[in-house]
Amino acid sequence: MVNDIADRIKALPPLPKSFAQVNSVCSNPNSGIGDLAKVIESDPMLVANLLKIANSPLYSFNKEIKSVLQAISLFGMSTTKSLVTSISVKKLLNVDMEPYGVTPEEFVNISALQSSLVVKWYKKINSSMTEELFLAALLQDTGKILIADEIVRNDEVYQFKSEIETAYDISVVERMYVDATTADVTSEIFEHWGFEDKMVKMIRFSDDYNQAQELRDYSLVLKILKTAIPVNAPLGERSINMAVAILEKEGMDTELFLQTIDGMKN
Repeated sequence: MVNDIADRIKALPPLPKSFAQVNSVCSNPNSGIGDLAKVIESDPMLVANLLKIANSPLYSFNKEIKSVLQAISLFGMSTTKSLVTSISVKKLLNVDMEPYGVTPEEFVNISALQSSLVVKWYKKINSSMTEELFLAALLQDTGKILIADEIVRNDEVYQFKSEIETAYDISVVERMYVDATTADVTSEIFEHWGFEDKMVKMIRFSDDYNQAQELRDYSLVLKILKTAIPVNAPLGERSINMAVAILEKEGMDTELFLQTIDGMKN
C-alpha cells in the first residue's frame, strides 16, 4: 500500500459519537427500538439518511416511512445498526468517486445493491451468516474512497478512469496504480477504527477467499457480490456471468442466484 494512503488511514479521526451510542444500545439486551430511536434522533443528518434509505426502492416498503421509530420497526435493530454504521463511515470520509466513473450517490447505491443481494439471495442458503454479511457488503467498497482521493492527488484521473471502465477485475487496476486493492484499504480502515476482527478479515480476504481459512465462506460471498455488482458494470451481463462462473466453480446453486438477480432487476 502506498505510504500516503497508509498515513491517511492512521490519521483518520474516530467515528462520530452517535455511532458508539448506537453500538452501545444494540449490544445492551435490555434496550429496545425506542432507545435506539432516541440516539439516532439526536443526529439530524443520521435521521435524514436513514429515512432516505428506508424510502428507497431497494426495500420496497408498502408505505412512506416518516419516522425513525417506524424505520427501526421495519428494519429491526440489527439492520438499523448496520445502516447507521455505513452512514457514519461515508459521512466521515470525503467522497469524490470521479476516478471510478460514478457519482457519490451511485457509489452509495452500489453498496446498497450488494447488501440487498446478500439478503435476498444468501439468506435462503445460510441465514445465520446474513447479518454480518449485510454489514460487510455495505462497507466492503469503502476503501475506494481513499484510493480515488489518491488518484486525484496524483493527477491520474483520466488514465485510471479509462482503465476502470473496461476492467474485468478492478482490483488489478487498483494494485497497478496504488499498490493496494479496495479490500486491502477497507480492512486497514476498519482495523484502525477497531471494528471486529472477523469483519476486518472477511473483507481483507475477499479478493482471495481461499486464504480466509475459517472465514472462507464469508469472503467467498463478498467476492461474488462485488463481482456481480462492481462500480463499472453493476448487474451488467458480463458481471453476472463472471459471478456465475465463481458459483459454478464452488458448486453453488446458480439458479437461485440468477432468479434473485432477475427479481432485483425487475
